[in-house]
Amino acid sequence: MSSIEFLEQNSCTFSVLACIFLTFSYVASLYVWKTKLSRDHPSTIKRRFFSVSCMMLLAPFFTQYFFTEDTTRLGDVYDHLGLRTSGLFSASILPLLLTAILFLGPLTMQFLSGIWKLYAEPVYWVSSWQDWVWVRNHFMAPLSEEWVFRACMMPLLLQCLDPLTAVFTGPLLFGVAHFHHMFEQLKAGFEFKTALMISTFQFMYTSLFGAYSAYLFVRTRHFMAPLVAHMFCNHMGFPNFGEIGQFPPLQRITIVFNFLLGFVLWCYLLTPMTSPDIYDNRLYSET
Repeated sequence: MSSIEFLEQNSCTFSVLACIFLTFSYVASLYVWKTKLSRDHPSTIKRRFFSVSCMMLLAPFFTQYFFTEDTTRLGDVYDHLGLRTSGLFSASILPLLLTAILFLGPLTMQFLSGIWKLYAEPVYWVSSWQDWVWVRNHFMAPLSEEWVFRACMMPLLLQCLDPLTAVFTGPLLFGVAHFHHMFEQLKAGFEFKTALMISTFQFMYTSLFGAYSAYLFVRTRHFMAPLVAHMFCNHMGFPNFGEIGQFPPLQRITIVFNFLLGFVLWCYLLTPMTSPDIYDNRLYSET
């Protein structure tokens, strides 16, 4: 039996193992530099940018190596990675709008508190791009994570799993990849129980978001779709429900109503706004 035939017969096993390898490689790329500095120190961030960039360059070649003949026949590597021009405009706008609808409550809080006014200030954007932590959280982290965990992993999972199963399987690895923050929390002086609780919450939250992001990728077959959603979510952060009580009674009612309205509208619009036809998706249309 040739090596190609062996890979074909064991494509599912190899695909899953390849995804696990990519997960550990991504996390390992963050720790190749030995340093006592915190993760938020500019020196640490710059070094991690470099190692993660190397990981991003190697990941698609690794993914392509494990493509089966059936996968190759469906489209070229660029199609599977979500690098297409067809439907790009829709993939850049509609998933972002859909995600903003889900965050209607937090956006209402920003509007009522006046935070929105900052976005119209050029100084805000100039200062933000000079802040390495901001650049990491808003740009590099979403870019690298979506590239590795969606663009490079999902095609491998879709070789052997139905799209819906793949959507909920891949994000588990995405959630596990965030557990490395627990070691940095311990290093920063957090108690083990506290660090574990924080990391468990991050695992649950990132796994849920990962499923949503994977769903966007599968439905649109565009790398841009989950990327813009990820950037927006990182900017907004997890909703701080405790802040609702700081607003006047009438505004509190409006905020709570918009939280519920945003979630209901998101559920209602999720399927039609991610219809594969809108994005000229001819690979994974049954999700």
